[in-house]
Amino acid sequence: MEITSAEFVISNTDVKKCPGGTFPEYAFIGRSNVGKSSLINMLTGRKGLAMTSATPGKTMLINHFLINKNWYIVDLPGYGYAKRGQKGQEQIQRIIETYILQREQMTCLFVLVDSRHEPQAIDLAFIEWLGENGVPFAIVFTKADKLKGGRINSNIRHYLEKLREQWEELPPHFITSSENRMGRDELLGYIEQINKEINSKS
Repeated sequence: MEITSAEFVISNTDVKKCPGGTFPEYAFIGRSNVGKSSLINMLTGRKGLAMTSATPGKTMLINHFLINKNWYIVDLPGYGYAKRGQKGQEQIQRIIETYILQREQMTCLFVLVDSRHEPQAIDLAFIEWLGENGVPFAIVFTKADKLKGGRINSNIRHYLEKLREQWEELPPHFITSSENRMGRDELLGYIEQINKEINSKS
C-alpha cells in the first residue's frame, strides 16, 4: 500500500466526539515509551505526524489521523504509566476501554510490545481482556533493530509461547523497527487486505 496523504483530524478524550462516518479505524496502543508515535510516523512516512513525547505517559488523548482520505490511524493513550497516579490511570483506562468497546468503526487494534523485554504482566492482562471482549487485534513487536537477529527471534518465540498458554489460536503478529522501516510493508499490507474485504462487502 502506498500512503499518499496523512492528516491529523482531531484529538479528544470522549469517544462520542470522534469523527463521524464509516471509515475503518486502525488503533495503536501500548505501554508508555513502547515507540507508538515513532511507529505511526514511520508507517505514514510523515516524521512529525504523531508527536513523540519526551515524557512517557503524557498523551491522554484519542488522536485521529485520516489516511488516503478513506481510513484512519488512531493513536490511543499509553497504559500502565505508574507515575500518573491512581486517578490519572483510572481516567486513561476509561478513555481506552470506552473507545475499544464502543467505537463501531474500530476495525483492528494493534497492541505494541517492546521486543527487547520479557513478556510483561500488564501487556498479557490487557491482551487477555481483549480476548474476553472479542476485540479484533494484532501484536506489533517494536524496536527490533535494537537486538541482534538471533536474540529478536528467540524473544518473540518466547513471547508467543507465553501467549499459547492462554490462546488456542494466536493473533497475527508483526516485527517492526521505526529506525529501519522493518515490518512497514507487512503491516500496511495487512491493513490494505482488511480494507479490501470491507469494500467488497459494502
